[in-house]
Amino acid sequence: MKLLAKGKNTQAISLALGITEGTVKFHITNILQKLGVSDRTQAVMTAFQRGIANL
Repeated sequence: MKLLAKGKNTQAISLALGITEGTVKFHITNILQKLGVSDRTQAVMTAFQRGIANL
């Protein structure tokens, strides 16, 4: 979530975490579903509002 909040793309997140881009996409999809949002921007906004993420 922190890397999403910093505006990192899938490739940058995968490199930073040492996982495949497919795994990143899988986790992002799960995050979107759990937060009840449809895109990354909404996920970051919701996470900030709920206190889940900060910079």
